[in-house]
Amino acid sequence: MLLSDFDYDLPEERIAQTPIEPRNASRLMVLDPVKKTIQHDHFYNLKQYLVPGDTLIFNDTRVMPARLIGHRDQTGGKVEVFLLRRLDADHWETLVKPGKKAQVGNVINFSDELSCTVTEHTDFGGRIVEFRYEGIFEEILDRLGETPLPPYIHEKLEDKERYQTVYNREEGSAAAPTAGLHFTKEQMQELKDMGVNLGFVTLHVGLGTFRPVNALHIEEHEMHKEFYHISDETAKLIMDTKAAGHRVIAVGTTSIRTLESAATAKGQIAGKSDWTGIFIYPGYDFKIVDALVTNFHLPKSTLIMLISAFAGRRFVLDAYKTAVEEKYRFFSFGDAMFISRPQPADERGREVAELEASHKE
Repeated sequence: MLLSDFDYDLPEERIAQTPIEPRNASRLMVLDPVKKTIQHDHFYNLKQYLVPGDTLIFNDTRVMPARLIGHRDQTGGKVEVFLLRRLDADHWETLVKPGKKAQVGNVINFSDELSCTVTEHTDFGGRIVEFRYEGIFEEILDRLGETPLPPYIHEKLEDKERYQTVYNREEGSAAAPTAGLHFTKEQMQELKDMGVNLGFVTLHVGLGTFRPVNALHIEEHEMHKEFYHISDETAKLIMDTKAAGHRVIAVGTTSIRTLESAATAKGQIAGKSDWTGIFIYPGYDFKIVDALVTNFHLPKSTLIMLISAFAGRRFVLDAYKTAVEEKYRFFSFGDAMFISRPQPADERGREVAELEASHKE
């Protein structure tokens, strides 16, 4: 499949620059990939599309104050260091801008109490750095670090917690699992009261979120690995839900990637902690996820490929075209979609075969 197969036209004014209030006042596009229907609603009405016994799976990761602004020890030049992954107590995998000015041995100063030294390059153009500090690193980072926002958001965020989910618990992400930004605590309690189960997994969003797909053929794209954890309790909840004939509904693409990475067989999952580089695109046979809540994603991104795998590429692109026409808000602070059930595997396979055949003509 070609990268261009996942492109669409998006006017810049459709990219949401600020979050809507309250969180669940955003719009909700409801898709049925089997009936090929599109409904328009609001997120606070999500309960209308759920039934008692369904299980929602949330990613409880918390975004780190991962952006540090410093100056090179040698020249005083400004340097931005973006924390991606902690390797041990003092070593981190990072993105450094400008990268050409951050060579092995270079020292970057952030304050009198915090500096780092570049120790090596990484495969994806990043840097490994070793921090030196006086005091407790996490407290210093909380003071000096900035909560990172995606590059397409140009407005300043007044409340940093607005780029966190209300259920975040495990700090370690470089970006928010944005489908979860729509939920309020009150709405989650309302769903629980009506008999919907709430389960939690952790996937720390990393470098893959920021890497564009550059391969002409998407099968050649390599995902960066991210750490995830599923407790035995959550795995049992999912298995019990499946056994009772109810749906497992992933909140966001990070939850999907976690569940599908931990699947041991069709309908089977185990509690575990591991690293995943799973890349889901059309033709993938989903093992755990029956429905999903998701935002609208960037053209030619791995995320729109994942959604296309779930609901069918043509139907998804038609839905995106409708969303543009209906003036939905896109990306992190934008509106949401609820996809009620996956496209049958045989139909997904047929679409992939037709697409590949068309490229050979």
